[in-house]
Amino acid sequence: MLVSVDHGNKQIKTKSSIFTSGLTKSESRPAFGEIIFYEGSYYALSEKRIPHMWDKTIDDNFFILTLFAIAKEIIAMGMYTDKEAVEIELLAGLPPAHYGAQYKNFEAYFKNRGVIKFEHEEKEFTVVIKEVATYPQAFAATMHIYNEISSLKKVFVIDIGGFTVDYLVLKQGNAILEESDSLNRGVITLYNTIKSKVIGAFGLTLDESDMDLIISGEATGYGDDVIGFIKTIVAKYVEDLFGELRERGMDLKTGKTVFVGGGSLLLKKFIQKTVSYSEPRFIENIKANLEGYETLYNLEHRGGRDE
Repeated sequence: MLVSVDHGNKQIKTKSSIFTSGLTKSESRPAFGEIIFYEGSYYALSEKRIPHMWDKTIDDNFFILTLFAIAKEIIAMGMYTDKEAVEIELLAGLPPAHYGAQYKNFEAYFKNRGVIKFEHEEKEFTVVIKEVATYPQAFAATMHIYNEISSLKKVFVIDIGGFTVDYLVLKQGNAILEESDSLNRGVITLYNTIKSKVIGAFGLTLDESDMDLIISGEATGYGDDVIGFIKTIVAKYVEDLFGELRERGMDLKTGKTVFVGGGSLLLKKFIQKTVSYSEPRFIENIKANLEGYETLYNLEHRGGRDE
């Protein structure tokens, strides 16, 4: 069974589900929430994200989150059985800047587990992760428009995620990983700035759903003064982000710019205003990385990966 998982700092995405990258652990069964029981402990999904980690293999948090993802996919695909182990081919991704250094360790983190037994929502699961393949995020997200951009001299792919903004350069369809990097400027940092400044200016405590509605221009119960204040913060965030990219040699006037990721879609109107000269292309599908993993995996004919 092929399972694709996008391990974001803000959200975990699969083909059938999206959930917050948050987890709580306890020795007794929690009264509420979606729960997994694994190796003597209970784990419940939480709306409070786990702290950002450059290396997601330093503890079992992202492994447990992946078990939730696998269980959801098994159920969604009608593949559940308590009679035998389900063999999993797991597809995942890493930021382009860290891909070369981390992909072998990331694959081993999932693969070297043997037979995995756990309970999810009172169902007993037995799985074996037989194969793991990882791909550069952002590059994977461009797969469904790859034929359009593969012949272009230069393409800048910018993935605005939860904690990081990853950027990747393509030259005639080839990913130039040495010209890729990550900035600690994702939308979570924007949320934190908005939250602290709005408390100081208005004495209001906003949650992220409030901020998303305001940034997207949707109707809220907040006054024009609060909305205008927040939009000014967002505009400055976007301007500063592209200023930092220019300092790193990313002159968007010299190539085609493609934006991917949920953060890019949230900030689309602000981005379009700031970099209108480049006629940016937005990949609207927030699960584009997942689809890209499967496309790249199928191109490899289920084996024979290049180092």
